[in-house]
Formats: sequence, structure tokens, C-alpha cells
Amino acid sequence: MRQIALQALAAIPVLIWMYLLIGRGAFWRIAVRPTLRPDPPGRHVVVIMPARNEAEVIGAAITSLAHQAFDGVIDLIVVDDGSADGTAAAATAAARAAGTLAHFRLIRGTALPAGWTGKLWALTQGVAAAARSGADYLLFTDADIHHGPKSVATLVATAEAQQRDLVSHMVKLSTTTAVERLLIPAFVFFFFKLYPPAWIAAPRQVHKLAAAAGGCILIRPAALSRIGGLQAIRSHIIDDCALARAVKDSGGRICLELSSDSRSLRPYRSSAEIGAMISRSAFAQLNHSYLALAATLLGLFLTYLLPVWLLLTGDASLVGFGAAALLLMSLCYLPMVRFYGLSPLWSVCLPLIAAFYMGALIHSAVQYARGSGGRWKGRVQDA
Repeated sequence: MRQIALQALAAIPVLIWMYLLIGRGAFWRIAVRPTLRPDPPGRHVVVIMPARNEAEVIGAAITSLAHQAFDGVIDLIVVDDGSADGTAAAATAAARAAGTLAHFRLIRGTALPAGWTGKLWALTQGVAAAARSGADYLLFTDADIHHGPKSVATLVATAEAQQRDLVSHMVKLSTTTAVERLLIPAFVFFFFKLYPPAWIAAPRQVHKLAAAAGGCILIRPAALSRIGGLQAIRSHIIDDCALARAVKDSGGRICLELSSDSRSLRPYRSSAEIGAMISRSAFAQLNHSYLALAATLLGLFLTYLLPVWLLLTGDASLVGFGAAALLLMSLCYLPMVRFYGLSPLWSVCLPLIAAFYMGALIHSAVQYARGSGGRWKGRVQDA
């Protein structure tokens, strides 16, 4: 009886990975959509870039937007959110050097009101400044994103060709250091596992799931107005997904895609920095539920760690189940590893990576309990 119970337990991770491979919207497939031709051309895009202490990277971000291969007009609004490192001067200097001062505007952000997160308040001020521009699209982008030369054209082309109200690109994250190569591709993998792009792109009546990547979101002003503006999500820590959900719930069509030519300029020099990035919003993702936390940790154990334990039991049948689960796990993760140009050997590291993410999730819950959750740029935003 004990052996049967152990075998039943051992079969769980195998069944989980079979479901993930077959029944989870094929989230693991890496498909980068080729550039589409906008039809008609001549669209007007206003880029809104919130920036808080981004002097080191904002120049490169602005330069990349100034050099877009785009058959239309791009205006850029930078909202300096109380920076103390010369971000505003760096932004202006970059726009001047790129010859785009005529299409550049710098706004000094006002004090953060109660009930707002910093980024959303900065974006709201940018949206207000763009209200009379007659823009066809607004592009919300972070100050640490280097856009590929066809980034804006591809975003607009997708919105036009597929009649999307919101198009988001998950840009490539930094994998320069060993710790980044270990942990960062898995971050994107886990995100897509939660939010399969195929389900996001489906009409609401087919699938209600919605998500976006906050570093690069193109949205129609009418769609933003229809949800009541950013005020409707003003207190959300995971603001990108909240925005996508609001647009889809209002009847809008959205999509989330990987980008191969746009990348984040933000390096993560240590596992502690990556852990802090995950911890900032992990518990908010669970709606601050300790029951959901316990269920999630159990699910992560069964999915990622139990197969390793099975290999160590010495029982042939249990070892077989563990090996099968680990094989399916590696096959599922391999496309993401290849997308980041890494050795296939990194695909066997998911159990170790999952253990790290479990620790970050627990840390997120502890920080929230202490009243210091969602810490970002010196602000506590989830308490």
C-alpha cells in the first residue's frame, strides 16, 4: 500500500508537466513575430517614459527611440519622477544629441498623491500632457529599455493588422553575468507559464486571461479612456497586468509577444538584486493571501523539487517517474534557453531556480507582513 501511495505521488509531477506541455496554451513555444507593414502609414505615436534616478541608462533609451525606422511621427515625453541623479539633464542631453528636441518634452513630476504607485502617477502626468496631441497611440516604456530600430513600427503594425487596442512586447532581459543566465530566462518562462500569450490574445469570451509587460506597452488613447484612464488601476503594484486586464474586460483586444531586438539596459549584478525584483510584487500576485501562498509553495514543490527527490530514493519505479518529469521539464524550458542564446545545459537547472523563486516568494510575504512590501526606488508601495 505504501509503495502504491509513493508511486501515485511520483506520478503527480509527470502529469503536471504533460499538462504544461500540451494544455497550457503552448506557452513554452518561443515565437517572435516578423515585422509587419503598417497600413496605412503615417501614424502618430507619443512615447511616455517615467524616470526616477535613471541617469545611467536613459540616454541610450532615448537615442534608440530617436533612431526608429518608422513611417510616422514619434514624440517623446519624459516624466522625471523626483530623480536626484541628474536624470532630467541626461534625458535632455540625449534628445539634443539625437537631434530630436523638437519632438521631446521633459515634465517635472509633482508629489505622489496618496493611493497611487509612483510609476502610474508619472505615467498619468505624461498622458495628460499628451491629451491634445491627437496621437493615434501612446507608448508606455521604461527608461531602461533600448528599442530595436523597428520596435515602434512592429508595435503599430501589430495593432493595425490585428486590430489590437493594446500591444505589449516582453523585451530581452540582461543575461551578461552567470547569475543572470541562471535566473533571468526562468523569470520570463515563469511569467509566460502564468500568462500564456495565446490565451492573452484570445477574445475575452474565449479566455479572460490578460497580461502585459510594463517595459513596452502600446495602447490606443480611446482604449485608455474607455477604462477610465490610469486612475482606474492607480494602486496596483502589478500595473502592467492590471492595465491589460482592464482593457480586455472593457471589450478591447490585446496581445503580448516576445521581442528579439529590444532589450533591457538594467543589469542584475547579484542574486540578491534579482531576488528583490521578484519579491517586490510576488505576494501581490497572490492577492496577499497566505492560503494562496501555501498552495503555491506546495505546487512549486510538486512541480520542480519532488522529481529531484525521487531520483534520490533508489527505488527504480520512483526514479523513473522523477527522470520522466525532469526530462519533460527540460524540454519545456529549452526553447527559452535557446532564445537567450544559452547552452542547452541551462535547461536542467529549473529545480534549483524554482527553489530560489520560492525563497523570493516567502520573502515577499514577510516584507508585506512587516509593512515594507513592494519596495522600489526608495518607495514602499505594497503595505
